[in-house]
Amino acid sequence: MITNSVLVNRVKVAQDMPRGLGSMASPEVQAGSYETPTASELHRLMWTKKGGNNRMDEVYPRIYIGDMYAAKDKRTLQAHHITHVLNAADGKYNVFVHCAMGLSRSSTLVLAYLMIHENMTLVDAIKAVSANRNVSPNEGFLEQLRRLDTKLHCH
Repeated sequence: MITNSVLVNRVKVAQDMPRGLGSMASPEVQAGSYETPTASELHRLMWTKKGGNNRMDEVYPRIYIGDMYAAKDKRTLQAHHITHVLNAADGKYNVFVHCAMGLSRSSTLVLAYLMIHENMTLVDAIKAVSANRNVSPNEGFLEQLRRLDTKLHCH
């Protein structure tokens, strides 16, 4: 189990991480001592609100999360230069990921993307996204993210 002081340290490390440097592994991962947090620890991390809850928010460079209303608003999409949805994430264009409310399914996809393609831990991904938008993956998605985190970072 991860102690509160370890979680607080992880949060501080993630808060101090410059945007766009997610591929730099956290000190725990580099030292081989990383443990996937419990679901309750992750909930506490996600409910430390810093991000917005707008129709659409940029949560990582060129990646946006929003709701179905933003997805249908052509002016908003054009204003943010959104040209693709999810399948162009490796391209030079901005990506808009949406679901009905923009909280659970879409945030889960973005968190998993950051974990896999930016080599972030689940904690680092949550901090990066939560700095710009509130996220709330449902229990099933959170458990899947925890399993992915363990597979990627707990050796």
